[in-house]
Amino acid sequence: MSNSEKILKTLSNLIENGILTSKDIKKEISNDLKFKKNKIINKLELVSREEFEVLKKIVQKQEAQLKKLQKKSKSKKATKS
Repeated sequence: MSNSEKILKTLSNLIENGILTSKDIKKEISNDLKFKKNKIINKLELVSREEFEVLKKIVQKQEAQLKKLQKKSKSKKATKS
């Protein structure tokens, strides 16, 4: 029996016994979906927008420094020749 079938069976039993209301079911489903969403996000190791922007600026700065160093290296080689 799959997890979804177990959940549906449990929910139907609780509804039959009058223990759960529709609000409770909505809350349970909402919590379950939030948990699954967070689990997937953690599994994918996603970063926040702020972290991404900071890293992007660092990479851009390093690229600019590399270009400067390459230009210096080329100009030194040209003067030695």
